[in-house]
Amino acid sequence: MIEINELTKRYGSFTALDSLTIQIDKGCVFGVVGHNGAGKSTFFSILATLLAPTSGTAFVNGASVTTDPKKVRGFIGYMPDFFGVYDQLRVNEYLDFYGASYGIPSRERKELIKQLLELVNLTGKVDAYVDVLSRGMKQRLCLARSLIHDPEVLILDEPASGLDPRARIEMREILKELKNMGKTILISSHILPELSEMCDQIGVINQGKLVAHGTVSDIQQQLQAEKVIIVKLSEQLDKATAFFEDDPAVSKTVNLENNLLQFHYTGTDEDQIQLLKKAILADLPIVSFKQLESNLEDVFMEITKGVDLL
Repeated sequence: MIEINELTKRYGSFTALDSLTIQIDKGCVFGVVGHNGAGKSTFFSILATLLAPTSGTAFVNGASVTTDPKKVRGFIGYMPDFFGVYDQLRVNEYLDFYGASYGIPSRERKELIKQLLELVNLTGKVDAYVDVLSRGMKQRLCLARSLIHDPEVLILDEPASGLDPRARIEMREILKELKNMGKTILISSHILPELSEMCDQIGVINQGKLVAHGTVSDIQQQLQAEKVIIVKLSEQLDKATAFFEDDPAVSKTVNLENNLLQFHYTGTDEDQIQLLKKAILADLPIVSFKQLESNLEDVFMEITKGVDLL
């Protein structure tokens, strides 16, 4: 659905986006992660045909964002990180205006608006003025606006920005419904655990470069970051500590409460299997031996290590 090759954007000597290459399949929910200024919004603006790249190519459903932008706009619904709403318009008038802008016949717009407001849980606000809506309601209204022409691709730049916990949950549920409808969704967010839950894949942009992409576990393997192992013993914690510290792949050993031992491990999965076998043969009273699952925040902090995030 989306094919990007060597996409680059420069402002003088500053490179905002550096040779980004990626393919995103139809129906995929793809999360874009990066610190402020990493290049996320630049990437989305180019895909939305709002910004011309310096070099490289980007195609949405086979249409080029540079040579056929009008066709691309028919395929996408774009929700920027900062957007305006028209004051003194009611909710239904606001959506009717955008429906007319896309050339949707007036006889179809009334039913379409009703369906969209039901999707984003704003049915009860159909006659409310836009400027009196809460921030969360405005976010959902703008999402409905981006869906007015039934696009195949949604580009959502920080859709949960500034929302309270309840509003974030409501937005997340709406995005799940859109995923079930088969939409291809690109989404950036600073709410990293929620992004991990929603997305099939993520891409991490750091200083304009796509430094990793795939599932969270795939990226963790790409980075070859240290694994964190937790071992629970019934007794002999000191003996177990000495045993594991003797392995060259073990570091940062910490004794925790309740006979728990934690350490960092750089070996392969096969090495980890062999380590557990050796521990059992050494008669260590092991109750459990498990690797802590990496989350998206761990991955993000590992990749952006040494980068000023402010």
